[in-house]
Amino acid sequence: MTTNEDDQPLKPAGRLFIQPETHQIINGVLGLERAIDVEAARTVISDSLMIKHPRFSSLLVTDKHGGEHWRKTKVDINRHVIVRPDPPDKADSDRDEEVVNGYIADLTVSCPLTTDKPLWEVHVLTAHKCVVLRIHHALGDGISLMSLMLTLCRKLNDPDQTPTIVQIQTSPTRKPRKLGSLDNIIKVLKIIWFSLIYVTEFIMRGLWVKDRKTAVRGGEGVELWPRKLVTARFSLEDMKVVKSKVANATINDVLFGVISSGRLR
Repeated sequence: MTTNEDDQPLKPAGRLFIQPETHQIINGVLGLERAIDVEAARTVISDSLMIKHPRFSSLLVTDKHGGEHWRKTKVDINRHVIVRPDPPDKADSDRDEEVVNGYIADLTVSCPLTTDKPLWEVHVLTAHKCVVLRIHHALGDGISLMSLMLTLCRKLNDPDQTPTIVQIQTSPTRKPRKLGSLDNIIKVLKIIWFSLIYVTEFIMRGLWVKDRKTAVRGGEGVELWPRKLVTARFSLEDMKVVKSKVANATINDVLFGVISSGRLR
């Protein structure tokens, strides 16, 4: 495929996320209290800043040399907003979480994002008052995508205004101490020395060290195996207690600490 003058090349991070070995799609879930008006949702998305964003209105194309580019296109909102029909027996509110988890688990192995349209979808599960956002990681990182998703929301006390992210005031940083010539030389030597150590360790691990076999390690073709999604609930009060015990910590710090631990007790 030939490239156009207006095509934009992918950034290095974007190219990484579209490789078969690191193909990543973000699946986010929004649970709502009220029934979903699908037509209103389509209208909100069509008029939102998200549609005007270059990455959300561009196709992923590959030129004859194998280079990936973003190409501007017209967004067909009906191809991106996918409505899951209600089951014949409607929904059992006690099973909403189980059904939604199963739906997302199926999406992760059976429904890739096709490149004949921009790499995002909104799945509406009307019976479960739930919306599933599917966004390819090549479109952006978590912070930028969350900021963009906020443009779809409105404040309860002022429906015409979009939510804002509260900026946390931090104490002013101290000015760095001026270093002498000898201190600068020692600092540079340390940087070179530790860089050599880390690079050598990285190369040796890549050549000889293998991951340990664990109960959750898969085999060949593990990316196509059936999956099961399980959610966990954490008490906000408990998280506040942990936050109060750690100096200068936030609720986000506590949440990321739980996630990074890699296991639930």
